[in-house]
Formats: sequence, structure tokens, C-alpha cells
Amino acid sequence: MSGSIVQYYGSQHSKCGYCAGANCSLSHGMHAYRLDCKDYQDLIDRGWRRCGHYCYKLRNQETCCPCYTIKCNGLEFKLSKSNKRILRRINRFLRDGKRDSKPEAGDGDGEAEADDAIGAPEVTASEPQPQLPDKSPTVINVDHVASLATAQKKPTMQATAPAGEAPTLGSNKSAAPISNKPCKKAKQMRLDRRRAKLGDSASISTKSVSQEKTLRDFLNTDSEANKHRLKLRLIHVYDDEFRRTLPQSFALYKKYQISIHNDPPKNQDAYKDHLQATPLKNEKPRDGPAMGYGSFHQQYWLDDKLIAVGVIDILPGCVSSVYFFYDPDYSFLSLGTYGSLREIEFVQSLAENVPSLKYYYMGFYIHSCPKMRYKGKLSPSYLLCPETYEWLLLTDVIRAKLDEHKYQRLNEDPAARDVNEFLKEHLDEVMMLLDAKTCTNYRHYRQASARGCLRCRYHY
Repeated sequence: MSGSIVQYYGSQHSKCGYCAGANCSLSHGMHAYRLDCKDYQDLIDRGWRRCGHYCYKLRNQETCCPCYTIKCNGLEFKLSKSNKRILRRINRFLRDGKRDSKPEAGDGDGEAEADDAIGAPEVTASEPQPQLPDKSPTVINVDHVASLATAQKKPTMQATAPAGEAPTLGSNKSAAPISNKPCKKAKQMRLDRRRAKLGDSASISTKSVSQEKTLRDFLNTDSEANKHRLKLRLIHVYDDEFRRTLPQSFALYKKYQISIHNDPPKNQDAYKDHLQATPLKNEKPRDGPAMGYGSFHQQYWLDDKLIAVGVIDILPGCVSSVYFFYDPDYSFLSLGTYGSLREIEFVQSLAENVPSLKYYYMGFYIHSCPKMRYKGKLSPSYLLCPETYEWLLLTDVIRAKLDEHKYQRLNEDPAARDVNEFLKEHLDEVMMLLDAKTCTNYRHYRQASARGCLRCRYHY
């Protein structure tokens, strides 16, 4: 039996953060008191997403801006020319400390791409946070409720996690320094071009394959001679290190929200409700990653200054990007895109020890909102069919279909159906809290309510 506890709010209507329409964003919503990481993995694989403790799923056929869950296969990820230019630009800045506006000689990839023009608006890795419902969850003792459910469950039902287990809040810090080695020598590049002109195609083909740089090659270029040092620190949201660096991270978040979104946070508590509070337990199974599963902040420190923070959930099958914010003074480094590349490399490193943890979830792909289409540029990316819940490769064919109509089934097979469709017999075994001392499953609740007027607010 799951250790997850939620209060379902039902259908919600709110202002849309994409088209700014009033009361036209339609969704399902619930407050999650506690979620097993496997349960949340299952939820996002069916179109749910969280903001703090609030979980929501868009009603895509009815809402103004359909949102399709999008993920990238980190092990098959291919760097684009634009990605490489951003990585080289950052490496040059770390090496020389210069904010150059032109690619270094011998460092370009040929024809530039429009989305990587210096001075172009930076695309962020974050989408607008949802408008939370105008209601507060009922206050309960989570551990007590979990123990009630355990005591009253059927003997044949085995718990997937110890009931009432408190999150492990140990220190989970790690540092991943970045620095540079010089890129491919200009002399070597001239030799390559000369061989190509001479028709030595076989030799060139062999060299290009052997010298093709990976994402990790671009990031793992440390040097003591660098002008600047960039280090990444991974901290759990309830770790002492989070509390110690809270003044810096909140100041950075406030600066970002004002400059990029013109939406200053009310106070530090609002920041913590949005980006620290989490229903996920810090689970540490033997076959999981060293830091365990749960919610983390990945901090980017340039020398001694915090310049960016990636808020992520580490789950059994993915790293899910929750939010990313950065110092607008460093927009010339394209930190939004750089943060996505860093998180993909993090997925690659985790998958070395946990093979199932190979996907990078980017939240929602909103084709009807042009500024949110950038997420589909990471290749290969997959969209979740909102009806069959199968993953489909994002191709130009799917983009063309979304151009025609903002809502699409995506799966072209009309006979395909949801293989994990929630059946009535499954619902019968869902545990429900009737009051502070009594819980029962939905079948018994339904039978009792037919005879009286029972009311339930919580689900397990």
C-alpha cells in the first residue's frame, strides 16, 4: 500500500499563465500531504505536475492552452550547433573573463542559428507557476493518518514504504566544478579543411567521429588558469545548506522574478512555498542514486556568487525540472539553456549507476504558446499522448498537427487505448479518511454513504 496522502480538490478554473486569459485554464487539482517518489513518477507519466504541495493536471480537451508533458532521453541526447555555441561561450567567459559578442576564430560551427543570436531574449527553463486554488488544505497529522491506514488495511496488502516514515534530511551536497581547456586548435582545423579539399574523405570521416565532443567533454574542462570558477552544489530542500544559503537564493529569485516576469514574490515564505515545500520523501533505496530520491536545488556558484538555481525532483525514472531562475546580469551566458544542458548531463551521470533514471522531464510543451516551444528543441524529445498515455517522438508531423488544432490525441492509432486505465475495482481499494480516527476503503465508504451521509476528504 502506498504511503501517499492527498486531498482532492476536483475541477479548477483559473487565469492562464500562457495566454493571460481570465478563468479559462481548466484543470484537476489536489493538495499532496505526502507522496512516495514512485507515486509521483506515475502521476507525471499521466500528465500531472506539482508546484510546492499543489498538484494539477490540465483538462487538455477543454482548457485554453493544452499542455503536453515533455521529456528528453538523456542517453540519446544530441547537441545542436546552438547548444555547442552556448557551451563554448560560457567556457570562454570562465577562461578569459570576457563577455565576447563574436565567436572565437576557429570556434564556430558554420551558419548561425537565429535562436542563438547574441542579445536575443533568453528563453528560460521555467513556465509560469499555476494559480493556486482559493482554499486551504485541512490540517492533519500526516504520520498519524498513515498509521491509521496501515492498521486498517487488508493483511494481504503490503506497504511499499514504512508507514509514518519521516523524511531523511541528511546533507546531500556535491560539487561539480566547470572550467576550460582550449577548444580544438585552429591549426588542426585548417589541416582538416585542407584534407577535405584534397578529397581525403575517409580520413576526415574517421577523425570527425573520433573527435566529436560529447556534452560531458564540453562541461568537464577544469583548469587552474581560469579567470572564473563555476561550481555546482546539489542540496536537498530541507538540508541545513539550504537554510544557510536561503538569503542568497531568495534574493536571486526576487531579482529574477522582477526582471524577467515582472512578478515580485510577496515574501520569503511565498518563495519557500513555491520552491522549497515538497510532498516528496527523501527516499534512499539501496538501488537508487547516492543522494536518494526527492526534491533538490542545484546551485550555480560563480566564484563566490550565486548566479542560478535549478529546482529539480529526482525520481525513479527521471530528473524532473520544477523551476530554473538566474541572475539577469548574466543573461549573455544563456543560463536558461545552459541549465537544461547541465541537468541533462546530471541525468547521464545518474544513469551510470541507475539505468532506469535516463529521462529528463521539462514540464509542459505548449505549442499554442510560441514562447514555450523552445522545450521541443532538445533532441530527442517525446510528448505524452493525453488519451493513451504513450510517449511519441516529437516530429515535424506532430508539430504540423498542432499547428492545425491546439488539441491533438497525438497517437494516430484509433484503436489504441490507455493500458493502465483506472478501473472501478482499483478505486474500491483506495483508502479514505473519514475523520481524525477512522479510515476505510472506497468500497466500504460507498456502501456506507448509500445508507447515510458520510463525507471523506483524503485519499491514500
